[in-house]
Amino acid sequence: MSENWLSKVNWSEDGLVSAIAQDATTGRILMVAWMDRDALHLTWQKGEAVYWSRSRKKLWHKGEESGHLQKVKEIRLDCDGDAILLQIEQQGGIACHTGRESCFYRRLEKGQWVEVDAVLKSPEEIYKK
Repeated sequence: MSENWLSKVNWSEDGLVSAIAQDATTGRILMVAWMDRDALHLTWQKGEAVYWSRSRKKLWHKGEESGHLQKVKEIRLDCDGDAILLQIEQQGGIACHTGRESCFYRRLEKGQWVEVDAVLKSPEEIYKK
């Protein structure tokens, strides 16, 4: 099968595209990460989210350490070709490394960022190092 679909992505100068992980059932945005060509291809092949870690400069299979895999139900590309939307089933109900359901756990209230989502599991429990 041709991999021509990868060429339809409008990759940034550094070869990345933003990727949004959305809960396929609730519609809640869980996280935003980056993908390079290999990460997107592997995500499609495996049916599990694989991202590019800019800080570690390597591929990152979401959940490889925490066990909180993201099973991909659907992959979409936006109209400009510069953003990927992954509709996923979040294993363990935790997407954020802080132990919360979503990385978007702070809400702006009266000029202050307020943490509005509870920690479901402490990072120390998740990442036993």
